[in-house]
Amino acid sequence: MAEQLFNEFPSVSTEQWEAVIEKDLKGADYTKKLVWKTIEGIDLRPYYRREDLQECNHLNALPGSYPFVRGTKEHNHWLIHQSYFADTDYELANQQALEGLAKGVESVGFGIDCTRACSQNDMAVLLKDINLNTTPVHFEDIDYPTALSYIHSFVSYAKQQNVNPQCLRATFGYHPLSCFTIQDLSDYPDSMDCLKHCIEAVRDFPQIRVVGVLPYNLHAAGAHIVQELAFGLAMGSEYMNHLVHDGILPDEAASRFRFTFGVGSNYFLEIAKFRAARLLWANVVQAYGVKNESALKMEVHAITSRRNQTMYDPYVNMLRGTTEAMSAAIAGVDSLEVTQYDSPIRDPDNFSNRIARNTQIILKEEAYFDKVVDPSAGSYYIENLTKSIAEEAWKLFMEIEGNGGYISACIKGQIQTTIKATAQKRANNLNTRKDILLGTNQFPNFSEKSSPDVTSCFGFPSAGSKDLPPHRDAEAFEELRFTTETSGKTPKVFMLTFGHLAMCRARAQFACNFFAVAGFEVIDNNRFASIEEGVSAALSANAQVVVACSADDEYETNVPHIAELLGSQAILVVAGDPECKPVLESKGVTHFISVKSNVLETLKQYQQEVGI
Repeated sequence: MAEQLFNEFPSVSTEQWEAVIEKDLKGADYTKKLVWKTIEGIDLRPYYRREDLQECNHLNALPGSYPFVRGTKEHNHWLIHQSYFADTDYELANQQALEGLAKGVESVGFGIDCTRACSQNDMAVLLKDINLNTTPVHFEDIDYPTALSYIHSFVSYAKQQNVNPQCLRATFGYHPLSCFTIQDLSDYPDSMDCLKHCIEAVRDFPQIRVVGVLPYNLHAAGAHIVQELAFGLAMGSEYMNHLVHDGILPDEAASRFRFTFGVGSNYFLEIAKFRAARLLWANVVQAYGVKNESALKMEVHAITSRRNQTMYDPYVNMLRGTTEAMSAAIAGVDSLEVTQYDSPIRDPDNFSNRIARNTQIILKEEAYFDKVVDPSAGSYYIENLTKSIAEEAWKLFMEIEGNGGYISACIKGQIQTTIKATAQKRANNLNTRKDILLGTNQFPNFSEKSSPDVTSCFGFPSAGSKDLPPHRDAEAFEELRFTTETSGKTPKVFMLTFGHLAMCRARAQFACNFFAVAGFEVIDNNRFASIEEGVSAALSANAQVVVACSADDEYETNVPHIAELLGSQAILVVAGDPECKPVLESKGVTHFISVKSNVLETLKQYQQEVGI
């Protein structure tokens, strides 16, 4: 019946599709109009067809089978993970973890103070009443030289509690290379030597992973998807090389790794990233002689991004975290943590912890994301994305390996320089609104004030620093708005709308959004009957900035008249980039805003002009 049904519809070739597209474009450049180039340098076409799958060699694999593009499991269950700060108060962290476990958390993490050792008594307080036979535990930011004390204390406590060694699941995020990359530490040789001792300490516990590979830190510093993946592979390869050199068998070494990736807002590319990551890691460890299929599998933990979270309008962060969690779930990660929506402004509280874990509970229990294995399989778009990301990441990974490996690349500054360049490019895209961060560089909440928890502004890492501190993309715009908010002044920006109704309204809305980004008070108006009426209303409102809003053909005669009436009582700005701009400039009108403007730099200029 299906064959008969589809026989009634004639097949359409790619050539026929392209011919129709060329006709509709009316001579416009196909590549510029319809092909999207990502920040990773990947060209995305407007549509894909079955023929585009011919070069995707991974399509015949089943879920749980090599090369693991479709996942390392025959199901799509992932662990709902949540972390709790235990830097100074182990008892409080334990209480928070128990509350989370009672309300849907399946895996708990503890952020610890890596400068202090951990005794067995400390571990007993931290893990009190947590069933280690059923609950995986993760220790974050384990660092040299205290790593072994945490591992030994944990293992001793587990033995004391008679936990089944086969059931005990834990991870210790020991990550000397991440510290070396971000902080430029000088003790990395000793910390690398400690890797072997960490693995030897857990040999009786097959489900404990002690080597933390953290591409997440590179993501947080600004790396794009291909860089995050390639540098993460290089980091893992460096660990493998060191461990095998120290006498650890390849299969044993590979089975102790856990990768932690960030999940950004680029929905489909993030799905493809995780699928490509499993494929590439299997190839890497095979090169070290790993033969056991379970050791070829990449253990993946994902954390929704802090990089695109915002201090202003923080509830939008809930939406960002939800779509990012969806990407990770569809891609088949092993565990997932949704970052609390208010993390840019304060430590998480009961409410934000609840929202974070419930995001995943809804995806499982109401949206059934855990009921389908690899739902993106066969998608022409995602399969091609997987292939493209894998190829580009492998190319960059081989470049790092060819130049001596991860440590050598860090010493030369190659990785740091590359990520900084990407972060700067991302910042430039936001500044010019090529990329939109909702509520930050476009469509801000006009009347919002910053949270009382915020006491200072935020800075962008300097171009000359070697380290790679994490940052949020919104920081420069938040500093801009926070500067206005704390200046004691609230500049008024008045929309002087006249002439063509549709154009004056469109440009007034554009200008309102533009100036509200800096926290200026905007006064919108429908349309004034005359220029004189508009100027009089603007002066009565004590506006410091007056924006002329109309069609281009209205500007040449009317804008100079507005300038004459305003005199020096307010700054006159023209909304748009009209053809008569040279004429207006010759008459002393010098302020223009348009879609071509650098929003950040332009608004900084207006802050200075109004005395902020």
